[in-house]
Amino acid sequence: MSGFRSTRSARSTRMRAALFAVPLVATGILGTAAAPAGAAAPATASHPAKSLTCRGEGVDPDALVRHRAETVIHAPLRTVWKLQTDVERWPSWQGAISTMKRLDHGPFRKGSAFRWTTPVPPNPTTPATSLEITSTVEQLKHNSCIRWTGPAVAEGLRIDGVHVWNFTEVKDGVRVSTEETHAGAEVEADVPAATAILRQGLEAWLRDLKTAAEAPTHHDRPH
Repeated sequence: MSGFRSTRSARSTRMRAALFAVPLVATGILGTAAAPAGAAAPATASHPAKSLTCRGEGVDPDALVRHRAETVIHAPLRTVWKLQTDVERWPSWQGAISTMKRLDHGPFRKGSAFRWTTPVPPNPTTPATSLEITSTVEQLKHNSCIRWTGPAVAEGLRIDGVHVWNFTEVKDGVRVSTEETHAGAEVEADVPAATAILRQGLEAWLRDLKTAAEAPTHHDRPH
């Protein structure tokens, strides 16, 4: 039995190393991107009192790893919504996304699915690999909210995620709020570290979305 425990411990250590060495954003799945100098950090909460919902459905209530973040984007709602829902163009404004493929056709809607990847660099215990995420839209309300679910998979790693987005028009633009939960043996092996990685990923996504929506190429600013 001691040999079994030793082998299991070594495998767990390798899987945690593979997870926690990733300096990239993936669905808010992973990421440690630093905020640019002078950038305002999004408001965050690891355990909010009330979870975000879309059409009455929220994140996984039993997940041990969860985080919520939000920011205000100074751009029209239509610009922010278009950037977020035109998933095939995500690689153009999110540098950590390597590939993206819609698995259905037509408008982005309930039932839409997409598969995307982000690189996982090598570290002392694992070779370079790629994290593949398959997301399915479970709920959606136009210009208001999105909820998608799906697994993120790499060698020795599986994360089952639920991700909710809310979009609310405010005086200066759009408040974007997002909440995500992760479940799986690898992330549950070190909940504080996995939560910190999730927080960094969500904050990086919001920064990228804000930068893209507020870019000078978008001239239809709110008045």
